Amino acid sequence: MAVTIALFTRDLRVHDNPVLSAAVREGAAMIPLYVVDDRLVGSARPAGNKLRFLSAALAELDAELRCAGGQLVVRHGDYVDAVDRVAAQVHADSVHIAEDTAWYSRCRLRALRERLERRSCLLHIHPATLTAVDPADCGPHRPDDEVPDFATYFRRWLSAPKRRPLDQPTELVVPRIDSDPVPRFDELGEAAISPQLAVGGEITGRALWRGCLADPRPPRGRFSGDLTGEGCCRLSPYLHFGCLSAAEMVYHTDMATTDGRAFVRQLARRDFHLQFLVARADIARSAEGHGERQAHDPVVVGAWRDGRTGYPIVDAGMRQLAAQGWMPERARMIAASFLTATLHVDWRVGAEHFRRWLLDDAASDRFTWQQAGRLDPRAVGTAERYDPEGNYVRRWIPELASLPGAEIHRPWRHMVPTSIYPAPIAGSVST
Repeated sequence: MAVTIALFTRDLRVHDNPVLSAAVREGAAMIPLYVVDDRLVGSARPAGNKLRFLSAALAELDAELRCAGGQLVVRHGDYVDAVDRVAAQVHADSVHIAEDTAWYSRCRLRALRERLERRSCLLHIHPATLTAVDPADCGPHRPDDEVPDFATYFRRWLSAPKRRPLDQPTELVVPRIDSDPVPRFDELGEAAISPQLAVGGEITGRALWRGCLADPRPPRGRFSGDLTGEGCCRLSPYLHFGCLSAAEMVYHTDMATTDGRAFVRQLARRDFHLQFLVARADIARSAEGHGERQAHDPVVVGAWRDGRTGYPIVDAGMRQLAAQGWMPERARMIAASFLTATLHVDWRVGAEHFRRWLLDDAASDRFTWQQAGRLDPRAVGTAERYDPEGNYVRRWIPELASLPGAEIHRPWRHMVPTSIYPAPIAGSVST
């Protein structure tokens, strides 16, 4: 009996999953496998929010597979060794896996291919599983591109082939094989957790997506510059973990409407960032500590991390990040620009903080930090543009809620005591 392995990575779903569909189609029996990689989970810098979200996503994936007569097989340990042992145990003919863009994932994939070749087990890599389109259809970034041209990329992306969503398997044949329990968060690591963290998983993600599709209001927040309306932007963590399919979302979005095209444009921008990370692997490595960092004042960095800089638009975003493990794209840009251009702190300090707290795409965030020095550092002027009534700040800095309208962005004008809200950390302000 031919046995295949569907090796889940950042595609934790049964709907529109090329890896799962191909493995089911090819083999008389199939092993749905997830490996808890010791090198990631056992990091000295654990990302607690991501670990908890992952734990819930794996539980929901297992539940979905059980509805089709299967179950998720879980192994812990060295990634390549664990997959190789399962392949040997079931005499697998092939392993199916999603194409990934992360530097570590690509290194891991090369090692896995070499190991499986020793036992004549084929490794099939499926593009457009984590992205909306196959990156090969959009043309490569040049390695020397510091500021790649998204407009050109988007034109190529629009003309690239778009596949129809794949149906979820309705009946799975899974051989009897031992499995570790689906891990809970306390088994994955110990780290600080945001108190309002979203619940991970395909079931939860699809329910949120259905709500977005039924919402007559336009998609906002992460998919525009508006800080007060989040809308479909809150789906970004589910895209990052593959609980939702970007290709399926594009297929079901009406690009004939202004709002639909804006939404799809942001899905294309996500692909753009992921592909850029492939060409510029040095960005990923530098974000992890390679290269000499400039000295910084820990008190200043601590104020930025805690949302106590005295600039309400900056502090509101940082407080939301701590509370939810998420913040709108515009808030990320404001916080990044303020840290680097105003406080003159090495961008990697901020990127590391974002890595530990944010749930969603590392590629987009690394791109944001790389561009932070080119963004407008004027926090107050930016606040008036993207939070004109002060509602975003009012939500996250309730101690300033009594200030009227846009005046909430200038608490120093209203003699707010520093015992209630701190004075601007960057010195005197004139705006």
